[in-house]
Amino acid sequence: MRRTLLFLTIGLLAVGLIVITAMAQQPNFAKVKEYRIERSVPPEAQACIECHRATTPGVFADWAKSRHANANITCLDCHLVQPGDQDIAQGHEKYYSRSDMPWGEAKYKMPIASIVTPKDCSRCHPDEATQYSKSKHANTIEIIWKLDPWLNKGMNSDNERKTGCLNCHGTVIKIDEKGVIDPGTWPNAGVGRLNLDGSLGACTSCHTRHRFSVAEARMPEACDQCHLGPDHPQIEIYEESKHGTIYHAYKSEHAYKSEYNFNAAGGTWTAGVDYRAPTCAACHMSGSGKEPTSHDVTSRLSWETQAPLTVRPQDFKPFPSGTNWQDERQKMKNICSACHGDAWINDFYDGFDKAVEEYNEVYFKPAKAKLDELYDKGLLDKTKFFDERLEVDYYELWHHEGRRARMGAMMMAPDYAWWHGFYECKLRFVNYMEEANHLLETGKKAYKADPFPNATGNTQRPKEIFKE
Repeated sequence: MRRTLLFLTIGLLAVGLIVITAMAQQPNFAKVKEYRIERSVPPEAQACIECHRATTPGVFADWAKSRHANANITCLDCHLVQPGDQDIAQGHEKYYSRSDMPWGEAKYKMPIASIVTPKDCSRCHPDEATQYSKSKHANTIEIIWKLDPWLNKGMNSDNERKTGCLNCHGTVIKIDEKGVIDPGTWPNAGVGRLNLDGSLGACTSCHTRHRFSVAEARMPEACDQCHLGPDHPQIEIYEESKHGTIYHAYKSEHAYKSEYNFNAAGGTWTAGVDYRAPTCAACHMSGSGKEPTSHDVTSRLSWETQAPLTVRPQDFKPFPSGTNWQDERQKMKNICSACHGDAWINDFYDGFDKAVEEYNEVYFKPAKAKLDELYDKGLLDKTKFFDERLEVDYYELWHHEGRRARMGAMMMAPDYAWWHGFYECKLRFVNYMEEANHLLETGKKAYKADPFPNATGNTQRPKEIFKE
């Protein structure tokens, strides 16, 4: 019996060696990685996925790598027409009768909405959608129409607005006479877009399609598509600041081992654990310590630095925050305290408050008083704006240099606080005052640019936003 077992063992070892030797001589073929969608997905959703895998592989690839895909959230969960939807993709139906598409059979036909809105997202993310709806982001169309002379005076064309201003601020989506989305209002992912279902905004402004990444929205690059340039250079200011310097040094694994874990679960992203220095989202949206996460970027603000005259957020007439600035400042201090001591935080706010006071009292109020005097005496014409040099100088004093000075001080960027900010304020101010006083002394009217180029924009405020 023992001899039989010995022979059997030797035989099995020999066979094993033969198999291993044969395998070693075979080429090492890579195993094809496939995305499995057969389980827990209805056939109509599977049809969407398979079709888009072939026709729009970029869309499919982004979705396949998303948390949505990991949770079996498919195209239909977001795009299926809901009661009251007007943006039904009529052209989409033609794909259900194509013989060359295996998944294009009529049995898979589903009505699809072209635009996914915050209202759609709120079915799974109700708190985030509610917070966002209260923010300046969501209500920015109302804000710019109450604040901006380019719109109110019709000083640019409708297409200049569409390709420029409204790409960030958002359009009022409309349906044309053919029942399709009006190309004058689409495509658009502006943060304040008014959708056909009445909801405001586009979650895809920050969580871009079709990955909808939390990690992406935590990076400053998610904000720099809108927050840049001469009038609100937050991304340039951030990159100049110590926060931005550290971010660029430590986010990359090439220079150091990356100290940024952008993929932490929602509500858990923690200073000192998942990141070394904050990004835009870390200060303005993410939670820290006992301070909860919020999608309302209006919170935590104690000054409204985009306004011509700096005011408290609750006193900002185009969009009163409904908050108390002391409470909001304490919230931001709570965020700061994850990395800074009380003396640092309080001394920073002392400098910021003084910068606001000096801008208001030294530069803006005298310039505004002088502008009003010129209008009262008929030396400037109120009919249009920007067709006279002093109007441009006044506008850029608050909208360009003044914002840069205040925002540079607010986000600790010394070059923007001084050289791009208060230094430029001084130059603009003295030249403005010299010309204004010359007109007042001589009684001569200011030169008017006539005709002003492409001043053809509609001056009627969108009735969908301003319903009074």
